[in-house]
This record gives sequence, structure tokens and C-alpha cells, in this order.
Amino acid sequence: MIDFDKAGGLVPAIAQDAATGQVLMLAWMNREAFDETVRTGRVCYWSRSRGKLWRKGEESGNVQEVREIFIDCDADTILLKVHQIGGAACHEGYASCFFRKLENGGLKTIGERLFDPKQVYKK
Repeated sequence: MIDFDKAGGLVPAIAQDAATGQVLMLAWMNREAFDETVRTGRVCYWSRSRGKLWRKGEESGNVQEVREIFIDCDADTILLKVHQIGGAACHEGYASCFFRKLENGGLKTIGERLFDPKQVYKK
């Protein structure tokens, strides 16, 4: 189904809001994260920085429920259509990780921060 071996064990996984089509984020999945996502209906990624499974929302409560899963033509990228619970997919408190737009040679924040990360991630 997915060629994890071709991609070195990790494949990109794009999360998209199932209702609006907004791209929420890009993360990585290994076979174990993908299998758990399919089994539970809640998105699980592989955290490269932590070196372990990352169950989306385990700290923030902003979980992603799977609505549909698509695999690209090369079988090495996953598109997850999700219901984003809590409103924010981004760890910086925005609905989407893509809250900055390149405009006039600089970055402009176009999203509205929904929560303060310092209050949610108290590590």
C-alpha cells in the first residue's frame, strides 16, 4: 500500500481540514504511526525531533479525527482529511501551520492565534 522502504521508513503526511479544504500541517509517518491512525481513527505521526510516536493532541487536546485517507501515485505521500478538534493544528496556536504568507519580500502573519503556546505546552 505505502512504500515506507523507498522513503527511508518515513513518508510525508499532509493534514487537510475535511470540511474546508484548508491545509493544516505536514508531518511524518512511519508504518507504526500509519497503522495506529488507521486502527484508531485518530491521527498519529512520527516525531523526528523526539524520536517517537506523536499522537496529535496528546499535550494540547487538539486531536485530529480521520475522515478520509488518500495515498499519492508513487505510494510515498499520505493525505489525511481530518476533523480538527480544538481548532488549532499548529503548535504555535494557529488553525494551520501555514499562517504566514510571503508578501512584498517578507512574511506576513495572516492567521489568528487561537491559543498561547506557553499556556498549553508547559515544558
